[in-house]
Amino acid sequence: MKKALKLTGAALALTALSGLSQASTLDTVKERGYLSCGVSTGLPGFSSPDDKGNWSGLDVDVCRAMAAATLGDASKVKYTPLTAKERFTALQSGEIDVLPRNTTWTLTRDTSLGMNFVGVNYYDGQGFMVSKKLGVTSAKELDGATVCIQAGTTTELNMADYFREHNMKYQPIVFDTSAQSVQGFESGRCDMLTSDQSQLYGLRTKLANPNDAIVLPEIISKEPLGPVVRQGDDQWFNIAKWSLYAMVAAEELGVSSANVDAMMKSENPGISRLLGNSGPGGKAMGISDDFAYQIVKQVGNYSESFERNVGKDSPLLIQRGLNALWKDGGIMYVPPFR
Repeated sequence: MKKALKLTGAALALTALSGLSQASTLDTVKERGYLSCGVSTGLPGFSSPDDKGNWSGLDVDVCRAMAAATLGDASKVKYTPLTAKERFTALQSGEIDVLPRNTTWTLTRDTSLGMNFVGVNYYDGQGFMVSKKLGVTSAKELDGATVCIQAGTTTELNMADYFREHNMKYQPIVFDTSAQSVQGFESGRCDMLTSDQSQLYGLRTKLANPNDAIVLPEIISKEPLGPVVRQGDDQWFNIAKWSLYAMVAAEELGVSSANVDAMMKSENPGISRLLGNSGPGGKAMGISDDFAYQIVKQVGNYSESFERNVGKDSPLLIQRGLNALWKDGGIMYVPPFR
């Protein structure tokens, strides 16, 4: 008798994907009439709903850009809130079309889960938030601390590595959602809360008294955050990539939602190619040549999205830092539109 073949979780995911890859994601989205987007359960600045259920945030704008590119309407998006533990299964199973849910790009995730990372829409790093009452000014003063942490994230491993490196001990208290971890921190169950530093700024706004907590200066990891799609559909992978790239390229070229109509008449060859008046356009991806125009007109360029969601025009007031354009002291740049 032949032995039964045992499939690993990754193999099972790839087996499921083989069936999904037969159908074009673009065709499915067009037939359905909307984009299915996986978001967080509520993270200010990145993906969170208002009291009327309208979602906004830096990650939400990725989905809005893709909807503008593929359907010509940035509003045609259905948002599915997902915990860190649920997010990959939802993408693998076809429940969602794209996952722009503050997810760190790692080797394991990129190679063994049947997924492709599109690019980086926010360069981040793991940090720590503590109560001011502790009188702590550095993470190196946290030996023996209790830590609120979210399950299914890279922060767990980073935390273990950091404390081991500095010969410190800690006691983790694990929660399923970021909201639960914040509640644990605010109720005093933990001395500190750890997550990507951008998330900490957002989570601090959820505290009853945000000024009672501080985000410590240490950054203990590299966390390139970006959208993810399933492997096996290169057309959809390209659409996701170049939808994100269009927003960054538009900022670099000085094209915004306010001036994009006037820029359609620009004689600048780079602007002309970006907006689909010359060059390759979007036909090779099965979408309109003016896909970048639709994105900038309806969603804005990267700077507009950053500032209104997490930057100077938002409650988070996060500086551009690494997320500034390469020519402005950051590391944000994209391949050329040629």
